Amino acid sequence: MSADRLPTAPGTSAAEQLPPAFPERAAWGTAGKLRAWQAEALELYFQKQPKDFLAVATPGAGKTTFALRLAAELLAQRVVNRVTVVAPTEHLKVQWADSAARVGIKLDPHFKNSQGKHAPGYHGVALTYAQVAAKPVLHHNRTAAGRTLVILDEVHHGGDALSWGDAVREAFGPAVRRLSLTGTPFRSDTSPIPFVTYAPDENGIRTSVADYSYGYGRALKDSVVRPVLFLAYAGAMTWRTKAGDEMSHVLGEETTKDINSQAWRTALDPKGDWIPAVLKAADMRLTEVRRTVHDAGGLVIATDQEAARAYAKRLHEITGEKPTVVLSDEAGASERIEKFQNSTDRWMVAVRMVSEGVDVPRLCVGVYATSSSTPLFFAQAIGRFVRARKRGETASVFLPSVPVLMALANSMEAERDHALDRPKNDDENDVVVFDDEAMEQANRSESASSDQLGSFEALGAEALFDRVLYDGGEFGTGGAIGSEDELDFIGIPGLLEPDQVRELLSTQQARQAKRKTAAAPPAPEVETSELEHRAMKEERNQLQSLVGAWSRRTGTPHQNVHVELRKACGGPAVAQATREQIQARIKKLQGWFIGKK
Repeated sequence: MSADRLPTAPGTSAAEQLPPAFPERAAWGTAGKLRAWQAEALELYFQKQPKDFLAVATPGAGKTTFALRLAAELLAQRVVNRVTVVAPTEHLKVQWADSAARVGIKLDPHFKNSQGKHAPGYHGVALTYAQVAAKPVLHHNRTAAGRTLVILDEVHHGGDALSWGDAVREAFGPAVRRLSLTGTPFRSDTSPIPFVTYAPDENGIRTSVADYSYGYGRALKDSVVRPVLFLAYAGAMTWRTKAGDEMSHVLGEETTKDINSQAWRTALDPKGDWIPAVLKAADMRLTEVRRTVHDAGGLVIATDQEAARAYAKRLHEITGEKPTVVLSDEAGASERIEKFQNSTDRWMVAVRMVSEGVDVPRLCVGVYATSSSTPLFFAQAIGRFVRARKRGETASVFLPSVPVLMALANSMEAERDHALDRPKNDDENDVVVFDDEAMEQANRSESASSDQLGSFEALGAEALFDRVLYDGGEFGTGGAIGSEDELDFIGIPGLLEPDQVRELLSTQQARQAKRKTAAAPPAPEVETSELEHRAMKEERNQLQSLVGAWSRRTGTPHQNVHVELRKACGGPAVAQATREQIQARIKKLQGWFIGKK
């Protein structure tokens, strides 16, 4: 399309229609109000007038608004006369086009490579990275044919494969301006991201350099994003290995990485009792949140399609309402997401598609029921719940109590860059690289079966409330499903300021500790060995939960805590201890929490 047939530039007046946000601040130039970070980033951009600009902003901060305001300015100034947006998924292409249309920028999200050029009346197109990789020469020629601004959304996807990175470089080399956006610049691999500058850090490791950064910590202080409560659930898991050995482990206790992984997968088994218990707790939490946030919705993120459908069936049984199920970019997925966003339905179940970039601001409660442990996936998934609409909204995410997820949840405010150079002997417990290779492979195949992930048979999974993680702190000493210890935290109001959240969590923890130290009458003798067995198992789980909580508080290894308890109370190891000995250790440990030794 020739330049004289291009649509009229939208100008800054159109960009003023972008939604204002809290806290208010005068926007760059003469336009309406923007968030403080958006105004700062725009001011910095127009001071430098760079060809390449990397903006790193936490998920939910408003990267789309910033980018479209910048595009409107450049079109109005005639610096560019075309705009190309590249996004990870088909759904996000449509989302970008819809947002652009609201500010007078016309993008065609349905452009196909076979068309060669976009239709008259558009400022440009919205593409996927895969679409660019399929025909890089075509997009090179399209870019060179006009003064093009290229917006690379979630630009870390440009490093997903060598061919993708090369294609993006080839296609958009001729661009007059390139704006790269990401909420998670770090990657688990060392593939360089196109058009991103790398510089050595103090250790000589080349890391990505952002032109402007706006992290979760600052966004939280600005009330741009919601604070997140992580409700962790542990419990006893039993499974049979490929060799036929029967294994058991209490989720959340210290053990090897392999056993943790197998216990985690056992917990996520739809046929076990862990998932239904956690889904029911999450639905209770959603009901509480909806008392003050009436349209609040929930999202369950599953590992594969089979699990997603099974979880949806469980939710239907719990709520009486069929949840929306979204499986990748299948036909109708975008429409289902949009319909859910515009409704007041309670739950949506998805695999990978909704974990990144999809804008459903009413999502307030989540269940992280996936086996992915990559920092990239975790950050993007949690980003679906942090988009603030008004002050006081709080997000709640339910997740398995496994070490890698606890570490990621506790480091929500950590800002990381993409490193090209990685020491060969990285500590495998470093959250940036923990178990990346295996989990990333699993993430790429929604339909992966348990056989593909390693043959094993889940035999039983019982849930136990473990603790709440918030703002780097941990609250609660565990409790049975449905107990006051669990309900104390599930029942927290849905509208609270961040400091009110911490104060209430501390109050609930103190109340819980006081309640647990109250003298309890000796357990009555049971009539059958079966009931005795069940009671013993429950009390052992309670002891293990308390040991874990004391270990986290003091930094003392689980084994050493058990040794101290045996010295104080007498008796053999837990497995050989009588019920009275277990009860004595529980009472002793409860006393430790309030300072009684």
